[in-house]
Amino acid sequence: MLIEVKVPVLSESVADATLVSWHKKQGESVERGENLIDVETDKVVLELPAVQSGVLKEIIKGDGATVTSGEVIAMIDTEAAESETKPAAKPKSQEAKPEKQQEVNSTIPMLMPAARKLAEENHLKAIETQSIRGTGRGGRITREDVQAYIQHKPDSNQLQVEMAPKHEEQSDKQVKAPDTGEVSETGERNDRRVTMSRLRMRIAERLVASQSTAAILTTFNEVNMQAVMDLRTRYRAGFEKEHGVKLGFMSFFVKAVVAALKKYPIINASVDGNEIIYHDYYDIGIAVGSPRGLVVPILRNADRMSTAQIELQIADFAKRAGEGKLTIEELTGGTFSITNGGVFGSMLSTPIINPPQSAILGIHATKERPVVENGQIVIRPISYLALSYDHRIIDGREAVLSLVAIKEALEYPMSPLLES
Repeated sequence: MLIEVKVPVLSESVADATLVSWHKKQGESVERGENLIDVETDKVVLELPAVQSGVLKEIIKGDGATVTSGEVIAMIDTEAAESETKPAAKPKSQEAKPEKQQEVNSTIPMLMPAARKLAEENHLKAIETQSIRGTGRGGRITREDVQAYIQHKPDSNQLQVEMAPKHEEQSDKQVKAPDTGEVSETGERNDRRVTMSRLRMRIAERLVASQSTAAILTTFNEVNMQAVMDLRTRYRAGFEKEHGVKLGFMSFFVKAVVAALKKYPIINASVDGNEIIYHDYYDIGIAVGSPRGLVVPILRNADRMSTAQIELQIADFAKRAGEGKLTIEELTGGTFSITNGGVFGSMLSTPIINPPQSAILGIHATKERPVVENGQIVIRPISYLALSYDHRIIDGREAVLSLVAIKEALEYPMSPLLES
């Protein structure tokens, strides 16, 4: 029985996807639940498991193909044996072909579609692609192999010498690359072209759209983190022992943000044409770095979450972001976002709004600085906060007051916050 392998249902905001790399060859057996191929959208990389055990009868869409939701990309035969679908053995007459000819023929199909596309974009010649060492399944040349080759691409004259047939009668002078007096290979000024990932293209589109459609303004303030640090030090050991997760700083910021959003609902609103949509729920996006780029998973109903639940959820987001296993649903929506450049050492920045949201909070590195308290100069851990907002619906008064509310919630936290 033939079973269709279809692209999983994508969210409404995702128009299409790209097939990254097949993990099975045509004719190989597959087990139910085994990952067949990775499907990359502009938000996440999805694994497409086999719905039934059998043999991968036909691959309709190859690596690098652009596909849409529900499109058939392969067929699985649940009744066929693996040997039945494997290519027939070559006749002896073909096996007797010269060794050099066999090498050329076997090299051509080893270049995977995504790798071939990248090679064409970088104008690599056939003689160059044949020199690339394939690290994929069965020695296939992957996109990463081509990228690595481009990064360490040898001089063209040197390549011609290496690939040219050597004859005993040729002298060293004849095969040696001519001395042109140019800069050595280590000092070359090379340009490399690498196609953006779908996620990077999506990030670029959204950031440009945000700046071209919203009237973005940023207000700044500083917060004394001493109270939060003291509270964290006091409860950290017991908190980790009870909940199995470290007590970080982000949960304090999330709770402070929710408190401010409740006080100033316009900060939690969004624009839709000539209308303002007020959200009576608090879905907070937390910017997380991943190997593929910046992603913003959502804490749903953050106002109903305890400190432990927030820390557990953020830790889970960070782990799965690194593994590329966040779902589309987890990255969709959100009424307000928090981005923490401080973990990378940022002192000050102006974060860009994540549309259709109307505001975003930027957190920066906490540093000891001299401040005046009660007429005395003392050293305190100070962090700068930046609130970027859409001036179309948020006036400066609400923006400044909401940031002050966040500041006050952080400077005067209460231990019951850890239990709420």
